[in-house]
Amino acid sequence: MATSVNLRGLRRVGARPPLLDYLVSLWDYRHFVYYDAQARVQTGNEQDKLGRAWLVLSPLLNGLMFYLIMGVLLKSGHGIENFVAYLVIGVFLFQMSSRAISVSSRAIAGNKNVIHAFQFPRASLVLAANLRELFANIPVLITMLVLVIILPPAEEISLRWLMLVPVVGLQFLFNLGLGLILARLVSMFNDVNQLISYVLRLWMYMSCLFFSIDKFDSVPWLKGVMEYNPLYNVVHLARECVLYGSLGSWRAWAILALWSLATLAIGMVFFWKGEESYGREL
Repeated sequence: MATSVNLRGLRRVGARPPLLDYLVSLWDYRHFVYYDAQARVQTGNEQDKLGRAWLVLSPLLNGLMFYLIMGVLLKSGHGIENFVAYLVIGVFLFQMSSRAISVSSRAIAGNKNVIHAFQFPRASLVLAANLRELFANIPVLITMLVLVIILPPAEEISLRWLMLVPVVGLQFLFNLGLGLILARLVSMFNDVNQLISYVLRLWMYMSCLFFSIDKFDSVPWLKGVMEYNPLYNVVHLARECVLYGSLGSWRAWAILALWSLATLAIGMVFFWKGEESYGREL
């Protein structure tokens, strides 16, 4: 005698859940994300004798290189008040985004074994990668502020420095959103991974790390484009708060906030739509 089975309400294994359910499941994995990020920070440079010191040494050496080339040889800092601190803030903050974007773009392609073995929201891998970079860069930010204090002309500590917290917070949201977009693209087309370093290098020059945006007064359309660059606004607002005794313009805050929230929203939806495809071999 045949028995009828009611399949209503059953869901295919591995099927993509609705977006709201997906976000709830991502929240349920928050402890995994936190401890994974924390553990990887502790073991990230264990094979190097200097260990986590490289997190600070890397931007320091980059800053020194750019200072010698741009500041000493090309004199791009002419007319910029406290150019050394100006350069330090630019290099340190841009490298934070550069590392986060590069690492999170490989979060899916580099974790196929975990994806094949377990069922969990794949966005947690990208979130963990970005959180790891945020934790790793806390000593980098402290070093940046120490350099601003001790390198002549030394800056005085101010309550405005606390505005670095929302600046870095918005930077984190932007990095996460862009990382979600790139993680899916790299999982679909690995060639995208080869282009990221070149795009980041161009982006660095478009973010005014070692020259003033006023150099482009004669080319207003280009200056306008650069003013809408999210990473330029991250660096610009940090410099305003730390070096120039200002909270920054509302326009710069609005541009950065819109970029961060819009990129995160678009990135989450774009990544979620590809949830079923991650880890599948063609």
